[in-house]
Amino acid sequence: MFENLSDRLTKTLKNISGRGRLTEDNIKDTLREVRMALLEADVALPVIREFVSKVKERAVGQEVTKSLSPGQVFVKIVRTELEVAMGEVNEALDLKATPPAVIMMAGLQGAGKTTSVAKLAKFLTEREKKKVLVVSADVYRPAAIKQLETLANEIKVEFFPSDIKQKPVAIAEAAINHAKLNYFDVLIVDTAGRLHVDEDMMAEIQQLHSAINPVETLFTVDAMTGQDAANTAKAFNDALPLTGVILTKTDGDARGGAALSIRHITGKPIKFLGVGEKTDALEPFHPDRVASRILGMGDVLSLIEEVEHKVDKKKAAKLAQKVKTGKGFDLEDFREQLQQMKNMGGMMGLMDKLPGMGNMSEQIKGQMDDKVTVRMEAIINSMTPAERARPEIIKGSRKRRIANGSGTQIQDVNKLIKQFTQMQKMMKKMSGKGGLQKMMRGMKGMMPPGGMGGMGGMFGPK
Repeated sequence: MFENLSDRLTKTLKNISGRGRLTEDNIKDTLREVRMALLEADVALPVIREFVSKVKERAVGQEVTKSLSPGQVFVKIVRTELEVAMGEVNEALDLKATPPAVIMMAGLQGAGKTTSVAKLAKFLTEREKKKVLVVSADVYRPAAIKQLETLANEIKVEFFPSDIKQKPVAIAEAAINHAKLNYFDVLIVDTAGRLHVDEDMMAEIQQLHSAINPVETLFTVDAMTGQDAANTAKAFNDALPLTGVILTKTDGDARGGAALSIRHITGKPIKFLGVGEKTDALEPFHPDRVASRILGMGDVLSLIEEVEHKVDKKKAAKLAQKVKTGKGFDLEDFREQLQQMKNMGGMMGLMDKLPGMGNMSEQIKGQMDDKVTVRMEAIINSMTPAERARPEIIKGSRKRRIANGSGTQIQDVNKLIKQFTQMQKMMKKMSGKGGLQKMMRGMKGMMPPGGMGGMGGMFGPK
């Protein structure tokens, strides 16, 4: 998300960040570029007007003129105002109610509401250590009830059965009683969606809300609809006392207009981002971190959290021990590393969170495309266990077989073996004395020309 906006803003602000003095003219030119970038990102007009007005007001004020580096202060002002537009801080779910804390999900059909119920249930179970029950009150689509049951089984949370012959209020009340009797901490209620906002739908959902009195009423909306997402959220907010928003499909939205518009238009915070199709692809929304990512400054805190939650620690420890004892690093280990990376949103998902990545050239970004890692995994999958353990035996006829089996070319197989050999050498260096520093220096040598967005300094001796 924010790819286009980030590219435009980082180029625009780079021009002004080195300025020793800011004038009305150069501020005006930069603000025009910022306005155009926000318009292209499909940010709502009232949000753009207020944002540009606040940045201008602060930029021509005392805090910039008295600074030693006015250009950098200007960038800092833009970052702060981006945070303000999105809500400044992460607002967590309020689950302090007497158990079960009831969460009601609302939204239009196709916005990813039922999937978000499962993602949220998994998040609360694994990260918050809550005992969660889910129920579907969507009596119009039998498939929705079945979908939630399937997802609940997949994430191993309890599903409360419901039927299309029942009334939504009766379903929810029965689920609440079950949750009380069985000591559940949280009950998440999925509700019926519609293809558009209509009076009957609103009346029904208002009735359900009054009957169950949820502690959280979350609106699920598709980020790819841009500022329309904010307008739909407002229509729901006028009918229901929303407590927050889950913005879905952000991995497919390169613009980011919805994220920048929702808070201003509804007054309600974005609490979570849906960042993929898998059930663990849900992230708490941190406006300060997102503002950093928009301006190409990275989001190291989210990256650390992701590693903490998504990396298989047993496998990582086993590999570390294997390398340490000098048993080597083979293609099976390499494949596992590629799978771990995929679990964390792929190479570009990781790069997006590292500082300076916005300055990468298109050529370097192309080398880090997630299609490349998928192809690499396919090539390794086409090898025999013996070939994965001893890549040196992969010669002419074996290469042809592997290329045919993976739907790739022989040069792709050669490229993978070359990259693997370089990684193997780094792992050997890491197992010796002063290993980490040696490995980092080795990585620096592997970087494409121009390094990684000014991060080369990280790889030198400490």
